[in-house]
Amino acid sequence: MLLAVDVGNTKIKAAVFEDDALLEKFIFGKNDSEKKIEKIFSGYPGLADSVLSSVGAGHNEVISLLQKYSRVTVINHQSVFPFQNLYETPHTLGIDRMVLSAGAAMLFPEESKLVIDAGTCVTYDFTDSKNNYHGGAISPGLRLRYEAMHNFTAKLPLLYPEIPENYTGSTTKQSMHSGVVNGLLFEIEGFINRYVQDYGSVTVILTGGDAEFLAVRLKNTIFANSNFLLESLNKLYTIQNKHD
Repeated sequence: MLLAVDVGNTKIKAAVFEDDALLEKFIFGKNDSEKKIEKIFSGYPGLADSVLSSVGAGHNEVISLLQKYSRVTVINHQSVFPFQNLYETPHTLGIDRMVLSAGAAMLFPEESKLVIDAGTCVTYDFTDSKNNYHGGAISPGLRLRYEAMHNFTAKLPLLYPEIPENYTGSTTKQSMHSGVVNGLLFEIEGFINRYVQDYGSVTVILTGGDAEFLAVRLKNTIFANSNFLLESLNKLYTIQNKHD
């Protein structure tokens, strides 16, 4: 068994795997990490290995906690990845984006693939059919868009994601929902269409906290999997141990 841990900007996500099967998933705040990690290992006595990637602060504390119970593999820029990194500033590329692209490369090795991670920010990462990673884009996620309108205007309320009833809002709240949700949907569709235009057939993987919310509204054929980063970490762990 293996514990995969993703330290994000706001939450920690973890999952216990047995081979490729996800047995149980956990989401918790960084302040609860000690209790939660202890509980996970007590619930799975045979769990002896863990793998971690991080884009958020405080990951060293999480690593120390994991080391109490397991052998820890940390995925970083020096790790082995199943793609050729063509990013002009590879040292600035987020580990989460690299892990997601690695998972896509392993799952669809002979296809062009676009991974869209809809979380705090929305990231787009493109890898071609020869497994050359090119880069992508970063934009504000749903909640950041709502918060920006509220924080940087005098009268707009703070709303939370909600599927708009219509493209044309007849109230301020409806207009905000349409602008945020439909705006992001149009953005995603636009990126997908442009990659398809340039590269032909493209496999699209949608993941992140807002993946399921957005997937039902997208017209393009996509693979929606909110656990894709954790599953990719599980697969990357095998590659690291083959090279160690």
